Amino acid sequence: MRIYSSMTDKLSNDFFRGARANAPIGISVFAYGAVLGMICAQKGVEIYQLTLMNVFIFAGTSQFIIVDMWSNITEVLTIIIAALLINLRYFLIGASLNSLFKNSSLKDKFLFMHLVADENWAVTIERSKHETITPLFLFGGGICLFSIWSIGTYIGYIFAGFINDPSKYALDFAFIAIFTALCFNLYQNKTNLIPWTSAATVAYISESLFGGNLYIVFGAIAGSLVGVFLDGKRYV
Repeated sequence: MRIYSSMTDKLSNDFFRGARANAPIGISVFAYGAVLGMICAQKGVEIYQLTLMNVFIFAGTSQFIIVDMWSNITEVLTIIIAALLINLRYFLIGASLNSLFKNSSLKDKFLFMHLVADENWAVTIERSKHETITPLFLFGGGICLFSIWSIGTYIGYIFAGFINDPSKYALDFAFIAIFTALCFNLYQNKTNLIPWTSAATVAYISESLFGGNLYIVFGAIAGSLVGVFLDGKRYV
């Protein structure tokens, strides 16, 4: 009984620690969500449709793409393909979490991975380098960010009439700011610069050649491959 109680406390603590660790990021997530809410209101998206997107998609960039194409909603297949392409990076994110989910059931993997965002993934990866955590740390962060994101989208939706241009108040910069901060947290040493530079270079070239959002996927794959290659050479 004592062992079971100890394990339960550990899991509970991991959930709340994950939520607390991601709470500071919530400021930028809230601002970014508010911008989406404003755009949804201006595009004529109903609030229940925004809610369904938050619950079933919960991927900021994809939601922006979907809303941007909202006027051509008849082209459902095009919208779906665009959203899938921008979310291809989650295959890489999922692979990087393999060791964390080693002893988890398939049901838990489906539940927890649905709430994986770039932010709580980065926080979880960084924290796992220094201490032992369970998937509930990731899940707690996901619940925290999902709640803040949803509230932000609703606030933006409600007050859209008062702010016609979010960039005027630098709200559109929230997305860039949070990822810049996450990169600094993930940085370990100079060896990170090579895969990061490779990813940035390939992303820039891809965006110049193809446009759209495929540059995110190509850049991520290039950076990952270079990182794997360098790690392999280190242990040879």
